[in-house]
Amino acid sequence: MRRIAAGAALITLTLTATPAAAAAQPQAGTGAPALSSPTQERGAVLSPLARQLGRQALPAGDGWAAAGPGTTGGSAATADQVHVVSSRAELVAALGGDNATNAGNATPKIVYVKGTIDGFEDADGRLLDCTDLADPGYSLAGYLAAYDPAVWGRTAPSGPLEQARVRSVTNQTRHTQINVGPNTTLVGLRGARLTGLTLMIDRAPNVIVRNITFDDARDCFPAWSPTDGDTGNWNSQYDQISVRRSENVWIDHNTFTDGDNPDSAQPLYFGRPYQVHDGSLDITHTASLVTASWNRFDGRDKLMLIGSSNTVGPDVGRLNVTLHHNLFDGSLQRLPRVRFGQVDVYNNAYRLAGAGFEYAIGVGVQSAVYAENNHFTLGAGIDAADLLYDWGGTAVTTRGNWVTPARGLPRPVDLVAAYNAVHEPALSPDAGWTPTLRRGPVLPAPLVPLAVGPLAGADRLPL
Repeated sequence: MRRIAAGAALITLTLTATPAAAAAQPQAGTGAPALSSPTQERGAVLSPLARQLGRQALPAGDGWAAAGPGTTGGSAATADQVHVVSSRAELVAALGGDNATNAGNATPKIVYVKGTIDGFEDADGRLLDCTDLADPGYSLAGYLAAYDPAVWGRTAPSGPLEQARVRSVTNQTRHTQINVGPNTTLVGLRGARLTGLTLMIDRAPNVIVRNITFDDARDCFPAWSPTDGDTGNWNSQYDQISVRRSENVWIDHNTFTDGDNPDSAQPLYFGRPYQVHDGSLDITHTASLVTASWNRFDGRDKLMLIGSSNTVGPDVGRLNVTLHHNLFDGSLQRLPRVRFGQVDVYNNAYRLAGAGFEYAIGVGVQSAVYAENNHFTLGAGIDAADLLYDWGGTAVTTRGNWVTPARGLPRPVDLVAAYNAVHEPALSPDAGWTPTLRRGPVLPAPLVPLAVGPLAGADRLPL
């Protein structure tokens, strides 16, 4: 356990194996490595703490991912299924050997990421670029010339160039989307970074991802959508982590960033930003029972989409997610944006600033967000009334939240009342449920920045 003093309170954070995790440790005689001394795995020495954290399960009661069977990831992995990887080829091999079929590999496995792995690496370690993945019929210059609204009009692109763009996307997806199967734990050793790739958790229950920096999951071939908004928009394909059709997923102590390639630095085409990034952590397509804890989201635009469509259907009763002790630092929207799910948002720290901020919590169709004891630090021009946004929802519960306005003192805030004072239609303050899956005490909102600021994100666990 690590303890930090925060004001008059003593906050206890679980950063090593918990009793629940220890129970998941294989016992002597099972072929699993002992924890008494460092062990070498494929050229890398794993300390006892690293091996202990690799086998740690989500503690009981820690958010929605603790529901049902709970989340144990690869904690039952045998010794031959513990891997240390430092290249794309090694990562694919550790996850089952064939990226096209790895999503179905349910063998318990623990994969430690060492150093930087680039999704654009070829099998021989050579770094590809966008031209290597482009279909011969595609070029950006040709695409811009063909679909300029002044030439093409305001209808969706079609024809050979758009078809070549779609084939290019297929090429990139095959290469930079890394598929993860059930019963998997991925843990970053100190300094671990996954860049230029999407970690796809699709139809893969019981997955844990911890202590990794996700950097610049760029789209080489964004799509022009002329009817998206009043003047059209560029839309990209790839999230940093995408959770689809999966249950019992724990995303913990990771950092999400665009690195030195932010969307704010992209050019304007057709008068709109050429956006090459999508979400940080999107939870869609009937996924449910997800806990995201102690993560850091740095300076990104679209962050977290929970539910991908307004269509009433299979998502009803799904998309149940817990977000706690995350740091949203300089991000612009979707913190999160929710459809349908019962989403528990508590003890998160928001540092909101910068041109382009849109909203923090999006209240979407049939969503039931319960936002409690979060702290919002507001940059210039941002008001408490801007923190919620109505995407077709009707209700959100907000309790115990605080704001620190620009050039102002911290104060409690009723987020629903602040929103309703300047927006119509009004939102109801009762989302119709009360969370029960929480581990440990809920911090008072004024203490949240003191705990979350220094402890959220990658490289905060004792590895």
